[in-house]
Amino acid sequence: MIRAGLVLFLIAAAAVAVLAMTGDAGRASVVWLGWRADTTAAAAVLITLIAALIAQAVWRLIIWVVEAPARAERARADARRRQANEVLTRGFLAAAAGDGSEARRLAGKAADLADEAPGLARVLAAQAAEAAGDSQAAHAAYSAMLGFPEMRLAGHRGLMQLAAAQGDREGALRHAEQAFALARTARWAWRAVLEARLEAGDWDGALELVQNALDRKIVSPIVADRARSALLAASAARLEHAVEPKGRQMALEQAVAAAKLQPGFAPGVVMAARLLAADGKIQRASQMLEAAWKAQPHPALWLAYRDLVTAETPRRRADRLRDLAGLNPAHRESRILFVEQALIGGDPAGAEEAVKALDGEPVTARIAGLRARVAFAAGRADEARMWMAHGVAAPQEPDWTDLDPEGRAFAYQPTDWARLVSAFAETGELVHPRHERRERVMTELPELPTPYLERAPFLEGAPVEPVLYPAGEEAQGEAQGDDDPTPPLPPRTGARRSASRRRLASAPRAAK
Repeated sequence: MIRAGLVLFLIAAAAVAVLAMTGDAGRASVVWLGWRADTTAAAAVLITLIAALIAQAVWRLIIWVVEAPARAERARADARRRQANEVLTRGFLAAAAGDGSEARRLAGKAADLADEAPGLARVLAAQAAEAAGDSQAAHAAYSAMLGFPEMRLAGHRGLMQLAAAQGDREGALRHAEQAFALARTARWAWRAVLEARLEAGDWDGALELVQNALDRKIVSPIVADRARSALLAASAARLEHAVEPKGRQMALEQAVAAAKLQPGFAPGVVMAARLLAADGKIQRASQMLEAAWKAQPHPALWLAYRDLVTAETPRRRADRLRDLAGLNPAHRESRILFVEQALIGGDPAGAEEAVKALDGEPVTARIAGLRARVAFAAGRADEARMWMAHGVAAPQEPDWTDLDPEGRAFAYQPTDWARLVSAFAETGELVHPRHERRERVMTELPELPTPYLERAPFLEGAPVEPVLYPAGEEAQGEAQGDDDPTPPLPPRTGARRSASRRRLASAPRAAK
């Protein structure tokens, strides 16, 4: 109204100014009900505008008086809404803080005030009951939400959480499945169903669920590929020892698919290489292990790569391992592998040069054992014993614990695979169940002679012939046909003779 009056005033001022500039005030006559009024044109314009403004003001006053009751009602509604919002806010804060009694009091007050937001009041009532420890009231509140389409998803989630807290896994799974069927983007429901299938070892059902989540865009393609790779590896591990050839063939196909999806997932790659080698496809297994080493080196990879070929001399084997380490030379595992291949190839000087790259590494049991072998191969027996002493108290490496005492790689139980799938899908990192459980692993320290040698450079300063301590399963018989055979180790008193062809990356033993 103020803006309209200003516009009319400006128009009138402009008209009067124009009339004043022309020098002719003009004449205006008005005849109405027998009355006649004569005046100048400028005065007539001003009178007309003033009359219009007065009429407008009177009209607005009438409307204001008529709308007074409605305006008062709106003010009361606004005040009630503000009070309801304040009560809801305080109630949710009390429930989050665990103050059940205050939350329930505020929930009751919100039920009377929050006429425009009954859903929030019901949610607050349920959460207040949970904070107060009244599971029956919380169950009733969440169950009441199922009758409203817009609140059904929240009701199922609350009921699922209550069932899980009470140990009712079947009830929790039932509500999660119903919620997942209701909402295409309910990630929490998908996650709950997935964890239930993983716990049950239902790898096929979990694979179908991951594909469903990818179609619904609940998870990204990267997460889906990681989950599928781990699930395929878990399924292959279950079928690897199947009696029927069809089952073993399916295990091979699943392991190869897992390795293709995630070349850096060592369990899937090692299993695929092992099955391919058993099927006579050595070259393909070798290429798969090399691709995995480029992506993410792991000790089980080079052990599996070493065991692909058995009928070869130590020098030839060392050459193969050196080529593998050269695919990712800057990685820590590659620097360790350079030392291993030098020891296998009977090159103590090369091993001593390669081990210098590990000077900045923390001393673990594995590093201490490796340095002990290097020192012993170079003829420094006392230094080797010093590293052995360090290794006894040194911590284990998590990756090395993926090998059990028999040297089998990733010999996991279904519960281990379930946890591995869950962690790898979410983060892309490999967990180590055996390390977490502090289970015994393959020994990281070599078997060195316990008594002092008759001739030791530390005592006499006389040179001795360097003795190479071979890695793991290297048999002395493999040196046949080699120009530079590895000299045998001094015997260890009371030590048992280990198996000559123990395969460190062998398959897990069949379940009994």
